[in-house]
Amino acid sequence: MDGDIDTYNAAQTPENRAICEALAAMITDGLPGAEGKVWHGGPVWFLSGNPVVGYWVRKGGVQLLFWSGQDFGEAGLRAEGKFRAAEVVYADAGQINAGDVQRWLGRAAVIQWDYANIVKRKGRLEKLGEW
Repeated sequence: MDGDIDTYNAAQTPENRAICEALAAMITDGLPGAEGKVWHGGPVWFLSGNPVVGYWVRKGGVQLLFWSGQDFGEAGLRAEGKFRAAEVVYADAGQINAGDVQRWLGRAAVIQWDYANIVKRKGRLEKLGEW
């Protein structure tokens, strides 16, 4: 894992650190070969330069965000922002359902919108691959 991610996690309160460390381990295991780094203030993992999942410590807990999550068809995720992202927020590490996170990571590897080129396309998203 990227050293900056470790530094980010270590800087959190004990409660949030437990959530962050659990999520980082699940993401690293669930997306082998993904590049993880701190981007826009939080740990984010990329596949072929495209952001797919990340987390941030927020006032209400730790936000786990999937860039293309609205297309996963999962009730446990809620829409976030104006594009295709979806999130879940954890206030305690005990709230994390590892089966859900692993299933969402599997979907994130397949279901992707091209966020890497969103600026070049002036805010228009295109699907990556066949899904």
